[in-house]
Amino acid sequence: MRHTVLVTGAAAGIGAGIADRFAETGFAVAVFDIDAAGAERKAEELRRNAPALSIAGDVGREEDAKRAVEATVAEFGRLDVLVNNAGIEVAGSVKDLTTADWDRQMNVNLRGVFLMCRSAIPHLCRQGGSIVNIASVHAFLSWPDSAAYDAAKSGLIGLTRAMALDHGGDGIRVNAICPGYIQTPLMDRWLDSLPDREEALRQVRSFHPVGRIGTPRDIAEAAFFLASEGASFISGTTLVIDGAMTVAGR
Repeated sequence: MRHTVLVTGAAAGIGAGIADRFAETGFAVAVFDIDAAGAERKAEELRRNAPALSIAGDVGREEDAKRAVEATVAEFGRLDVLVNNAGIEVAGSVKDLTTADWDRQMNVNLRGVFLMCRSAIPHLCRQGGSIVNIASVHAFLSWPDSAAYDAAKSGLIGLTRAMALDHGGDGIRVNAICPGYIQTPLMDRWLDSLPDREEALRQVRSFHPVGRIGTPRDIAEAAFFLASEGASFISGTTLVIDGAMTVAGR
């Protein structure tokens, strides 16, 4: 039976790149995103290489998370890999954030991972599976006005360790990836909002000793490796993928 991956936030950006990478190797792919039209477009594109299913919903809603896992298993008969990629960022310091802003980020960035994993683990343990959580360099570094995002991504690293410990005996490996700046539609929107897009892009590029900004493919290759048999002794780890930005002190 064909192996199956469920990727959250897979309609665009990093999630779409991850979905592409798994589909290229013959995985059946479930594309879960709050953007229903975007999820279906991505699933239709993936069907050129492998079976794909689009699922619309919010990872922070318990019923949506459960439905996404159940729909994936109903369609493909199994679940081998869960990639928790969905995430949002609302800027603000603790002084400036509203309770709604804080709750929204925690619901998607941390609670959503908990809900997805809780639904997926009973299926993953049937044949041994893998969970890959997409965190952020914000788990280790902070920028102004990122209080809730930093807190959620730091919490995700702790949750990754805890699940690796608790579910290793079930044959489930759990790891996290911390991307730095990645060229995505979200980043493009941020750059477009600035007074001088090109200058901002030049500065961001200069943060990276390797001389470039990351791509969704960079993250996708790592996610695929962590889910593969080649990483069968890797669990509970956090992989920073940022072109040496954090070691440069950025």
